[in-house]
Amino acid sequence: MTPLPAAVSPAGTTLLAYTLAGCALGCCSGLIPGLHANNFAFLLAAAAPALDAPPVPLGCAMVAAGVAHTFLDVVPSLALGVPDAAMAAAALPGHTLVLEGRGREAMRLSAVGSGLALAIALPAAAVVTRGMRVAYPHLRAWLPVVLGGVALLLVITESTKRRRIAGACSFALATALGLVTLDAQPDPLVSAGGMLAPLFAGLFGVPVLVDALGGAGVPPQADARLGLSGRDLTAAAAAGAGGGAAVGYLPGVSAGVAAVLALPATAGRDPAREYVVATSGANTATAVFALFAYWSFDATRSGVLVALDDAGVPAALLPLLAAALIAGAVGTVAVVSLGDAALRIVGAVPHGPLVAAVLVGLAALSVAFAGAIGLAVLVAAAAVGFVPVRLGCRRVHLMGVLLGPLVIA
Repeated sequence: MTPLPAAVSPAGTTLLAYTLAGCALGCCSGLIPGLHANNFAFLLAAAAPALDAPPVPLGCAMVAAGVAHTFLDVVPSLALGVPDAAMAAAALPGHTLVLEGRGREAMRLSAVGSGLALAIALPAAAVVTRGMRVAYPHLRAWLPVVLGGVALLLVITESTKRRRIAGACSFALATALGLVTLDAQPDPLVSAGGMLAPLFAGLFGVPVLVDALGGAGVPPQADARLGLSGRDLTAAAAAGAGGGAAVGYLPGVSAGVAAVLALPATAGRDPAREYVVATSGANTATAVFALFAYWSFDATRSGVLVALDDAGVPAALLPLLAAALIAGAVGTVAVVSLGDAALRIVGAVPHGPLVAAVLVGLAALSVAFAGAIGLAVLVAAAAVGFVPVRLGCRRVHLMGVLLGPLVIA
């Protein structure tokens, strides 16, 4: 009897089933404002003993969820204005496209950016990791200095002196918020709880939603033709992948930071569109480079990888990379189909009540993930989140909530 190929063997079928389940979870987390793939990853890690799930297939589900999320999280960012930390850099340029009736195009720009960056990052990560094996011990020894340099670079690349001062103030306030809240002991209602959910919802979601309460909502959307040439699309995605390589091995540095670092490498002919492509690309590429860091250095550079480590998943690179590729294919299709549907639905619903309902939902998630203290943290984070919005600097400085405490430590 001819043996089954590996892809359709019982072991391969199990890996595929878990990977597709992870894709479904990542799509769900990406579409729900304020929710992150980390939450589902920690739920899977907590449920693993009861499920008696094999470690490698479980890891494939977690990685697939994380990668699929990086495709789908642009949907609430554009349709509702609730980015997570990774997509904060793309939110406002993306909103500009939505208000111009180019939201369907923005969804496709994001999907193409993520897909191209995934294709670039997979082979590039093998080369970069080889070099990082030499540099990593020095990087780890000088980590506070390196992270401080990243923070300084974000500030000095602001376009005016006033914005640089505003960026420094935003970073300092976010750092203080992180120092006060990150080590707090929440009393979550669900096992996937933690302080990051209310922190990021307050910093990056609430200010946009509050400002959107008086808006007119999503206008009718035009056709989905892309306004960037193939060359500019590839250049912007490659820049995002390069940014992901720069930060994928560093703790506390998000894909939003990677995108800001990468943007000078884009063509600069259409900043808003290139911003969306580069940020989405950096978001996905960072997940790939962080996976290589987990395999090579046993370093957990994302919540998903922390959950993998907690669940005792071995760093089996090939099946985990296969899960990432499958999740990329699923995410590309899903962001186009579900993104267009989200724009239609949001455009047809009364805007004010919808935004208010999302705000209530963020408050409920904060309580679920961090207990009563989560609501207080949400409010405090929102107050800090308004600072860059009102002072006119980039919101990526709010990542000081993670970067700052690491620099000080």
